[in-house]
Formats: sequence, structure tokens, C-alpha cells
Amino acid sequence: MARLRGLGLDTLLLDVDCTLKGYRSEWPTPEVEAWLEGLRAAGIGLCLISNGRAARIRRLAERLGLPVISQACKPLPFGCRAGLRRLGADRRRTAMVGDQLFADVMAGRLAGVTSILVRPIRPEEEHWYTRMKRPLERIVLARIRQVPP
Repeated sequence: MARLRGLGLDTLLLDVDCTLKGYRSEWPTPEVEAWLEGLRAAGIGLCLISNGRAARIRRLAERLGLPVISQACKPLPFGCRAGLRRLGADRRRTAMVGDQLFADVMAGRLAGVTSILVRPIRPEEEHWYTRMKRPLERIVLARIRQVPP
């Protein structure tokens, strides 16, 4: 929590599949649920932003007690913007957290929020079209790492 505060962040827009839980898993692990509870207790605003179908993602949101934007159409910024509105959050103090460069990170950037790329949870469970994007993501990330700040 201190690290988020140090970055000037008080709101997180959270991808679901392969970020909070495996793609084929119904629920996050107890560790992820405890992390979310710690964020909430620290006053960090949270909203799930997923391209997943409404009924499936809504069940998870209800279990976690979090607001949700489903069928977000990432990488388009509309879902992130809807999450900001739902929470009444300042985009300058918000980050989109996700495992996909060409969906989550791009959506966050287009919405004008900070983007945080995380390693995917259970990548072996990913949908085939996500697995197809991973090699290009690795190439782009390698190029970014070579560019001096």
C-alpha cells in the first residue's frame, strides 16, 4: 500500500482473468483475496475492469464486494473511463493493473491513467487468442527495456 501511495495512487482498476485469477479458475486464491481486502482497508479504491461476459464477471465482483465494468472492450478506454466515473476517481491518481500489454496497459494509457503490467497468473490457462499475442508482447517489452529513460 505504501508503494502505491508513494506513486501518488489511490485507485486501482483491476483486470480479472490472469491478473486476479486464472482464466479457467472461478475464484482468486485466498492470497489474492487477502491482498484485495488489505487494499480496501487502506482506502484504495478498487473496480474490476474486464472484457469478460457480464454474468461471469458479476459473480466474481459480488463475491469480492467490488464494483465492476464487464465487456469493457479493452484496449479501448471506455471501460476504464466508466470505472473512473463509477468510483468518482481522479485519473491522475489511478492505475489500470493487468497482465496484457495490448489490452490492459493500452486501455489504461488511452484512458489517461497509469498502467501497471503484471505477470499472468496461470498462463497455461489463457485463451488461445491471448497466447497468440504473448510473443509480440515480449518483443515490444524487450525493445522498451533497451530504450534509455
